[in-house]
Amino acid sequence: MVKVSWWRWSSPFALILTAFIGGVCGGNVTYDGRSLIVDGQHRILFSGSIHYPRSTPQMWPNLIAKAKEGGLDVIQTYVFWNLHEPQQGQYNFRGRHNIVRFIKEIQAQGLYVTLRIGPYIESECTYGGLPIWLHDIPGIVFRSDNEQFKFHMQRFAAKIVNVMKSANLYASQGGPIILSQIENEYGNVEGAFHEKGLSYIRWAAQMAVGLQTGVPWVMCKQDNAPDPVINTCNGMQCGTTFKGPNSPNKPSLWTENWTSFYQVFGGVPYVRSAEDIAYNVALFIAKRGSYVNYYMYHGGTNFDRIASAFVMTAYYDEAPLDEYGLVRQPKWGHLKELHAAIKSCSKSLLFGTQTSFSLGSRQNAYVFKSSSTECAAFLENSEDRSVTIQFQNIPYQLPPKSISILPDCKNVAFNTAKVRTQNDRSMKPHLQFNSAEKWKVYQEAIPSVDDTSLRANKLLDQISTAKDTSDYMWYTFRFNDNSPNAQSILTAHSQGHVLHTFINGNLVGSAHGSHKNASFVMENKVNLIQGANNISFLSATVGLPNSGAYLEHKVAGLSGVKVQGRDFTNQAWGYQVGLLGEKLQIYTASGSSKVHWESFQSSTKPLTWYKTTFDAPEGNDPLALNLGSMGKGYTWVNGQGIGRYWVSFHTPKGTASQKWYHIPRSLLKSTGNLLVLLEEESGNPLAITLDIVYITSQ
Repeated sequence: MVKVSWWRWSSPFALILTAFIGGVCGGNVTYDGRSLIVDGQHRILFSGSIHYPRSTPQMWPNLIAKAKEGGLDVIQTYVFWNLHEPQQGQYNFRGRHNIVRFIKEIQAQGLYVTLRIGPYIESECTYGGLPIWLHDIPGIVFRSDNEQFKFHMQRFAAKIVNVMKSANLYASQGGPIILSQIENEYGNVEGAFHEKGLSYIRWAAQMAVGLQTGVPWVMCKQDNAPDPVINTCNGMQCGTTFKGPNSPNKPSLWTENWTSFYQVFGGVPYVRSAEDIAYNVALFIAKRGSYVNYYMYHGGTNFDRIASAFVMTAYYDEAPLDEYGLVRQPKWGHLKELHAAIKSCSKSLLFGTQTSFSLGSRQNAYVFKSSSTECAAFLENSEDRSVTIQFQNIPYQLPPKSISILPDCKNVAFNTAKVRTQNDRSMKPHLQFNSAEKWKVYQEAIPSVDDTSLRANKLLDQISTAKDTSDYMWYTFRFNDNSPNAQSILTAHSQGHVLHTFINGNLVGSAHGSHKNASFVMENKVNLIQGANNISFLSATVGLPNSGAYLEHKVAGLSGVKVQGRDFTNQAWGYQVGLLGEKLQIYTASGSSKVHWESFQSSTKPLTWYKTTFDAPEGNDPLALNLGSMGKGYTWVNGQGIGRYWVSFHTPKGTASQKWYHIPRSLLKSTGNLLVLLEEESGNPLAITLDIVYITSQ
């Protein structure tokens, strides 16, 4: 049993969190207005986000080792409620979801852990990491002072804390977890809940503290975080934008320093320079910040269907460690040098008296002096031109938009604008899937209303109906046409994300929304036959929404249909959730035999399943499928979902947002690997290649 003294201040300067385990005092984590205090030592800490479900257990040791080599002290991760409790009361901590194994690997390599329990996490994870079954709890309002939500939130938070305690993973038990987070960027939505927002955040803080972890709790983007929870900053410029701790007794912590930004289908990558990251980190430390976490340090892969609406399968590929776990220069090396320079003068930074003064119109000095011999200085030039300044009667040239770090107040150990590392990543085709004889195809059936068992006299919301068991839901109806016109106008309104329209089994049109606007209208001239016409709409989500107030009210799918001006919105509709191939799991070795696969034909149709087998290349270099010849769909390797692909959704520059899709080595056998693709459009599998990913130095 862990007993924690949390709410009592021992002095105006330090909050003591003393844990006793079995009567023996364990490791303490405390804090004061300067920094976290770990095992009695004030610490400046560098942290990096690595999410265990976005890589594989086989990748974890190498990722953690590279993070440590890069000068990190801490690994930060969210806890993914939707992955751990996909069905209410049924938990999954296996494989990529084995968070205890992940944290123990971090501990084995001598690093600390920040555990962001949430349990709402956003994180570009479908439904913000909340399990979809919460949607069906009567009367529930997510993230509000709502008894139903608070009950389940507390139950899951307690579950995770108890899992951690059982494995002795909190620092108070001798483990690596030194910090926990409850909620996530609630300040963005608090106002929408009015008085129930403020009471909810007070409850969340009290609930978290009551779990008695023996380590401090934080809330990010929460200026009014209740004592003793620490309010922290997220963003790219927290040295400039952060208002600071809401109490002089709390340290200044930066929980998310965005190393790039998540990317969406149809969007272009945001490339943030190593120089800009380093400049803002140095400025934050110069202004008495003591903890910086890079979000992400390794983004990884949105395997299966975990990505939120329109978010790509590759996640934060521009991070210091790329999607494949390879070192991305110059970010990794430049930040490593930055960490070393700051650590070399940490004593002065933590215990010295800080003074700051101007060196010019847009130049500043931040000086930390603890004795006649201990002194460190940060010299800032915020202009876009080089300047020469005088500091302690010595001239220093400062490059544009840069900070020079002088660990002894004399010699420059590091400048944020001077990059010395560089490399490049290349893809080398190893295997071409260009043999038609090796491909087999299965054509997904287009259901009519007669094939459906779920019926309603209205259009149903796809999220409420499909319950995230599939991206796909069929909307079907039949009507008689006696018009003498050869063509009619069909108009369909969708609340997202993709719509394929079939009349009498033939595709007549497709349309989709975007990350900025999921809703859209599809209007097509269609040919009808005299008499009965079967109309089938395949609505597809590309992940569920992940942010905003009242997430439980978000909807998707077909919302209105007219044919030649006649409104069919409230007619008799038949529904089918998912595709037959999904239900039969034909992407697995066992399920593949449940349908008849035919030989590949040169003319491809929409909603076609493709399968082939391949042997794994020798070596350990990462592997990626080049799907540049495909349209939109989903990929499995040996039954494991690699993720969604959407090559046909081009960026404004006319290129695919993502055409390479990571296949972790650990998923492969030496021979006979099963590759299955579901293609919604009309891609060409004969041009797919399996590429080896490698780094070249420049």
